[in-house]
Amino acid sequence: MTNSTIKIIFFGDIVGKPGRFAVRDYLALNKYDFVIANVENASHGFGLTEKNYKDLQSYGINCMTCGNHIWDKKDIHNYIDSSDCLIRPINYPKGTKGKGSQIFDLGDYKIGVINVLGRVFMGLVDSQWELVAQEIKRIKEITPIIIIDFHAEATAEKICFGKFCSELGVSAFFGTHTHVQTSDDSIINNMAYITDAGFCGASDGVIGMDYQTSLTRFLTGIPERYEVAKGETTQINAVEVEIDKINGKALSVKRVFCNDNNIKEEKESEKEN
Repeated sequence: MTNSTIKIIFFGDIVGKPGRFAVRDYLALNKYDFVIANVENASHGFGLTEKNYKDLQSYGINCMTCGNHIWDKKDIHNYIDSSDCLIRPINYPKGTKGKGSQIFDLGDYKIGVINVLGRVFMGLVDSQWELVAQEIKRIKEITPIIIIDFHAEATAEKICFGKFCSELGVSAFFGTHTHVQTSDDSIINNMAYITDAGFCGASDGVIGMDYQTSLTRFLTGIPERYEVAKGETTQINAVEVEIDKINGKALSVKRVFCNDNNIKEEKESEKEN
């Protein structure tokens, strides 16, 4: 990395306390120019409390994105409008609390971040195509560095929308929501891309949630309250991207996958040094 480039990391969906603490420990050992994380599942698996929002800020997260679960903790309505780093999907209807994009000023460069919600197999939201194209054009007048978190279910929608955004000059595009990290990290039209960044949380459950609860729901079809897995082992799913500060083009992209044993080993190494 040179003075003309920046290194960012994007954390896949943080799930509950195991995910929050795993990200905290990882950031204590690894430094980046800009840190983004999807936080819609950060508070007991659903939504984000104000306390956890402040905790995540203190860990060094510069920008928080979310998705369809961000409204699950009702105190979100008390602080989302005043938040200086939390954005919600831009294609919620006009009048929805919060903002769908933000430009972060880091001194000699700026980073624009847009959060978007998919529509296939998801709730009803406004069409993202023209709306996001207009927002990219607006941000391009201020900075060439634009990051998108596309929170969506369908792989085909993610791939198609990702290619669409790459043609508009986006720097990096991260898919979220499915909690399973895909192995298709690549650079498309100078844009870093991955279909899904995965999740941060307990790896001994089912996408971060308790296995037994998930099994019961599948066997019986009866709704039951999900519980976050205990987190006897935890994992980090993230993506590192290097971007040219001058033209906003992605120079490299790399998936990050590690478990708590890796993190503990890094901690011990730090102590020894």
